[in-house]
Amino acid sequence: MTVLKTSMRNFVAHKGRMALSAVAVLLSVAFVCGTLVFTDTMNTTFDKLFQATASDVQVSAKSASDTGETTSRTGKPPVLPASVVGEVRGAQGVRSAEGTVFSTSVTVVDADKDKLSPSSGGPTIVGSWNGNDARTMEIASGTAPKGPGQVMVDADTADRHGLKRGDEIGLITAVGTHHARVSGIAAFKVTNPGAAIFYLDTRTAQQTLVGRTGVYTSVNVTAAKGVSDEQLKKNVVAVLGHDYKVQTAKEVADANQKQLQSFLDVMKYAMLGFAGIAFLVGIFLIVNTFSMLVAQRTREIGLLRAIGSSRKQVNRSVLVEALLLGVAGSVLGVGAGVGLAIGLMKLMGQMDMKLSTDDLTVAWTTPALGLLLGVVVTVLAAYLPARRAGKVSPMAALRDAGAPADARSGAVRAVLGLLLTAAGGWSLYAAATAEKAKTGSGWLGLGVLLTLIGFVVVGPLLAGALVRVLGAVLLRVFGPVGRMAERNALRNPRRTGATGAALMIGLALVACLSVVGSSMVASATDQLDKTVGTDFIVQEDNGQVITKQAVQAVKDTPGLARVTEYKLLDATLTTPDGRTVPKETINAADPTYAQDVRTKTVAGSLADAYRPDSMSVFEGFAKEHGIKLGSTVAVRFKDGGTARLTVRAITSDEAVVDKGAMYASIATVAKYVPADRMPLDDLLFATAKEGQEKAAYQALKSALHEFPQYTVRDQTDYKQELKDQIGQLLNMIYGLLALAIIVAVLGVVNTLALSVVERTREIGLMRAIGLSRRQLRRMIRLESVVIAVFGALLGLGLGMGWGATAQQLLSLEGLKVLDIPWPTITGVFIGSAFVGLFAALVPAFRAARMNVLRAIATD
Repeated sequence: MTVLKTSMRNFVAHKGRMALSAVAVLLSVAFVCGTLVFTDTMNTTFDKLFQATASDVQVSAKSASDTGETTSRTGKPPVLPASVVGEVRGAQGVRSAEGTVFSTSVTVVDADKDKLSPSSGGPTIVGSWNGNDARTMEIASGTAPKGPGQVMVDADTADRHGLKRGDEIGLITAVGTHHARVSGIAAFKVTNPGAAIFYLDTRTAQQTLVGRTGVYTSVNVTAAKGVSDEQLKKNVVAVLGHDYKVQTAKEVADANQKQLQSFLDVMKYAMLGFAGIAFLVGIFLIVNTFSMLVAQRTREIGLLRAIGSSRKQVNRSVLVEALLLGVAGSVLGVGAGVGLAIGLMKLMGQMDMKLSTDDLTVAWTTPALGLLLGVVVTVLAAYLPARRAGKVSPMAALRDAGAPADARSGAVRAVLGLLLTAAGGWSLYAAATAEKAKTGSGWLGLGVLLTLIGFVVVGPLLAGALVRVLGAVLLRVFGPVGRMAERNALRNPRRTGATGAALMIGLALVACLSVVGSSMVASATDQLDKTVGTDFIVQEDNGQVITKQAVQAVKDTPGLARVTEYKLLDATLTTPDGRTVPKETINAADPTYAQDVRTKTVAGSLADAYRPDSMSVFEGFAKEHGIKLGSTVAVRFKDGGTARLTVRAITSDEAVVDKGAMYASIATVAKYVPADRMPLDDLLFATAKEGQEKAAYQALKSALHEFPQYTVRDQTDYKQELKDQIGQLLNMIYGLLALAIIVAVLGVVNTLALSVVERTREIGLMRAIGLSRRQLRRMIRLESVVIAVFGALLGLGLGMGWGATAQQLLSLEGLKVLDIPWPTITGVFIGSAFVGLFAALVPAFRAARMNVLRAIATD
């Protein structure tokens, strides 16, 4: 009870000093809990949607995916004959069966040719209005579609794009463009997480999406009363046999949920990883806080020891303070985490992904995990300071506050830190010189871990050296005030090292990712310059194929010297060694593709691969299966017959564009795949006549005005697109890393604040002998800047080393250009100095307001 009372008294007495550490715990716990609540809520939302939209049993074509995704290389969904509906109705236990048609390979535009797709990346679904949809949608205004001139749209899409009844829209499919006017608006009875849905009548949907009537993409089957979904599935299979895919509502929902879960898991674990980084940085803050509090209470602890308190009691007293801090910070963090999740949901709403707070899911494990993490991390971080407090002897009550430095432990720490750093450096060297990416990635991970720990451990040694250099460069110009700031930073190298290390972690990751991202852009740009020999590339950004009408429009564009078609076909290969390789892809193109993309070969010429009944394979495949020039490979096309193709070229594995591709000519493939099953083009390559590049670019864009789903890019556009994509990814990562940097800034603030308290008497004496308030504030600000710049130097240097090593590893995958983004690195370094200035504002202000006489009288 005495230990608890002492801990409570000390905790309350130093509540201001504990506040910043509590904020660090709060932010870290909030990030963990917010991530879990957000992903759990998304799971709940989609679970309800999948369960509500699935019929008891669904029948679809054998080639349809388990999730109902209809994108195919023909641009049309896989179908089954209308006769299946009658057969299903005859199965035992069927109450009703209804054929439906839907597709996600559709682009919907308004009268101005603007896309009506969700900006969140959600699907655009066009289908027939049916009884199953009526279970989850209600017509809010107007009527259901009747006839080819009408379409019904979901309420969220109508609100988003300002659609109203009577507005004309265009539905662009592989069949062509169908125009209709909005006849009604349907609202979801469950949460719509971001899809855009358009309904046609059944006959119009068949003609628009498939190009013919008498077929459906699926049959929704409802069970009679008392018949389970599993039994109904067995009955339907008994009637239809195994020629079709038959799934229960649970199987369809599970398949959809599995696909969603892979995305959510990546997002969840990435965000939890950043929360872990924040926790790691928070550990430094907590260690520093308790170390300084223990040092300042040395006389107090000595007195407790003198009147009979044991080492264990003193130790427990500090740990109980840490426990109180962890509980307070964690409880607040759990609440903040729920608020963060709601904020993320609102943010997703701005991106067209609607998530209702009615579905907010807070599992009991989330607050439990948050509390456990917050408390355990805080208590563990406080263990070393608590152990140090327990070693304070009763004689310390006779000395001034402040524990003496342990020279022996400092020497051991320095040696250990240097050994860890050296081991980490060797691991990074092993990663950079590895011959295989898998092996190198293991060394890279080990090197990052060891160098990070090594720099943290050796931090006090580095602080002593670097702060002197920084003092000579930055502080001496400020005269005596600058020298005092330098000496204050050097007074306790262990504290300075720990404070700088907290900032180092976040900035090291920023520098590493900047180097990797910049090198990826530079490498890809270099590869485009070396590899791509065409002027323009036409494609659909969401992976849809290019319709025949659009291909013809491109070919009819004036100013073009050539147009190359490019298709992908699924095939099963039988190699000369007798092995069968399923699910390979053949890249079929016109012979001019060899000019459009300059692919390096290790044997033969790529142009020869486009000769009749010829193909190419990539180097690794050739080695694995003993293939040489002249070898014959049996290629059984998924939608056609079997061809025996002669290998005329072997491409290098060092290629970046189309790495691992197998090429053949469209003319060769056309002999074995029927015309009605031949896939549409994935890409088109167009080359302008010499000197007409600008005119051809504008003409090509004009020619595709009626096909807004396709984008025309020249090489400059492609490079900018790549740079923008990587930039957006890095900005998102930087945003997540900002949490760790905020915690690190709190650490600088806390260190300075406690340092000011520790030096109260010293500050009073300096003020008494003539140091002005302005000079005092400047001294503390300069001390803060030095600590921040010290952390920045460590972090940026370490991060650039990690990034350069990662780039060497990526060079095995063809990304061979190392590019250091000096503007970013310089900006971060300068920003660190401003961080130091910002962190010192409150401590400097408080120090300047001290009463001189009271400060001098302080023990």
